[in-house]
This record gives sequence, structure tokens and C-alpha cells, in this order.
Amino acid sequence: MRSTFGAASASEVDDVVSAVLTASRVLVGVAARSLAIVEETVTLAQFRTLVVLGAHGQINLGRLAELLDVTPSTALRMIDRLLAVDLVTRRENPDDRREVLLGLTGDGTKVVRKVTARRRREIAAVVRGMNVEHRADLVQALRSFADAAHEPHTDADAAALGW
Repeated sequence: MRSTFGAASASEVDDVVSAVLTASRVLVGVAARSLAIVEETVTLAQFRTLVVLGAHGQINLGRLAELLDVTPSTALRMIDRLLAVDLVTRRENPDDRREVLLGLTGDGTKVVRKVTARRRREIAAVVRGMNVEHRADLVQALRSFADAAHEPHTDADAAALGW
């Protein structure tokens, strides 16, 4: 793969896509197993909502829908379900009474942290099984991939971005 931006051949792109699809199967399995510990509380889509709220703090419904790439009515239904299990808050914006702000409750934060901690442990086990020489290359490649997708970077302390 090229180390700089530029045109890639169809074969190069296909090789990368195949490798990413294979790795994504691993990551989807890790994600599914990590959610199993809260599966009676939240669905995958609801967990994504919690992660977005955790990463962005108090936001309005329109912004939440935009970040989730769903319609506002879909986001509202999700929020209603999460309100029913006391994982999110809905309050009037003190600066604009016409606007409602959404956020995480303490329990919502705990769910995100619990799932993320399990996910991190599973990914760490996979990384420990990798060839040591390939780890730094993987970090660089994954950061470049995330940058191309406009996904914020996370670190060990950023549990709110554990999606």
C-alpha cells in the first residue's frame, strides 16, 4: 500500500478491503460478545446512542440524529426507550427553553464503561497474539483508516468512545 496519498490500483484497494473485511469480522465478534453482558438492557443501536452521547455530552435531538445518521424521529424513539430504563437524561436547555438537551445518566455511563472495558480486554488479547513487529504498523494503518472515515481517536482513558 502506498505511504502517501494518491491513486491506488484496483488490486491494491481490493487487497485492503479484503483485509479490513476479515478484521471487521473479528471486531464484530468482539463487539457482540462485549454487548452480551448488557443485552437485556440495551440493543446494539441503543448502545451506539449511549456512546455518542458519552462522547459529545449534552446535545439536542437534531445533533444526535445527525451523529447517528438517522432521522430525528428514529433518534427520538431510541431516546424514549433509553429514558424508560434510566440510561439517558432529557432536560430543558437553560440558554434556550425551546431546546431539549440529551445526555447520559450515571447508569448510562456505567453501561458504556462496562461494555468498553470488556471490549478493550478482548482486543488486547488479540493484540498480544500478534507478531510484535506488526503492532506499530497496525496502529499507524488503523489511525489512517479512522482519519479517512473522520472518526475521532480514542485512548485508554476515553471509555466514552468505546463503540
